[in-house]
Amino acid sequence: MAKQRAASEEEEPESPPSDLEESRMPFLAHLRELRDRVRNAAIFFMLAFALCWWRAKDIYNLLKAPLFNVWETEKLGKPHIVFGKLTEPFWVDMSIALWAGIFVASPFIFYQLWKFIAPGLYKRERKITVAFAIFSALFFISGAAFCYRFVLENLYGFLLDYGDKELLPMIMMQDYLDLTRNMMLAFGAVFELPLLIYFLAMVGLVTHRSLWKFNRWFVVIAFIVGAILTPSPDVVSQLMMAAPMIVLYNISILFAWRVTLKRERAAKELSERESAADAAERAKRGTAAEDEDDEEEED
Repeated sequence: MAKQRAASEEEEPESPPSDLEESRMPFLAHLRELRDRVRNAAIFFMLAFALCWWRAKDIYNLLKAPLFNVWETEKLGKPHIVFGKLTEPFWVDMSIALWAGIFVASPFIFYQLWKFIAPGLYKRERKITVAFAIFSALFFISGAAFCYRFVLENLYGFLLDYGDKELLPMIMMQDYLDLTRNMMLAFGAVFELPLLIYFLAMVGLVTHRSLWKFNRWFVVIAFIVGAILTPSPDVVSQLMMAAPMIVLYNISILFAWRVTLKRERAAKELSERESAADAAERAKRGTAAEDEDDEEEED
């Protein structure tokens, strides 16, 4: 019996090295790779920063459009934005160049990040990482565009509704930029919800069943988050943030359902293979024991 086991072990071929083993690098090589990726990302960001600083006035005019549209609708006089410090226009342009530069350079930054972490991943994980990077950018852009198109005018309309012929608005450049930027960033982050839940479902932390049970509580949380993130107390702005969150959450349940069923199906197939292998091993051992008994009887 021992001879049969030794022969079977000698006959087993060595497992080929995986793509993960082949892509490993020494520690110093990782440091050099990190240096190169950070340098390349910084170069792309500086180029995008310079471009956005050159077009900062145009970007700011684009951001002012929702406010000026409401201003003219409310008939509060000629739309205008003022600054209270001599350096404020300069720092507003710098802030626009910084945030817009990060946004413009984000595909290149994500690419450099992907090139750095790719050697430590399997081929399947690399494909998933690329998809996550692409869809995260798309969802963030969609959230910011949704805010710009449907939310900002309603928000500014509510806030400017307090003005009249005797109480005219005098809006500072930096204050308006901060409010607009924060709203667009908040909606961009909210639109990342499907990716977050999809990732949690992939690692097995949530399932479509648990998400569906939590649905009623998420509706309450969505309105609380909408009340916190929107600076105005009107119901319209809160609803405009809570409604997409609820819709995205329910869409995420479908993603989690697909991932959970696929994982459960794979686990079931693995269990069946293991059971079949155990049964075959038991049958093999039974046959070997019978052969040994026959040999002993012959002796």
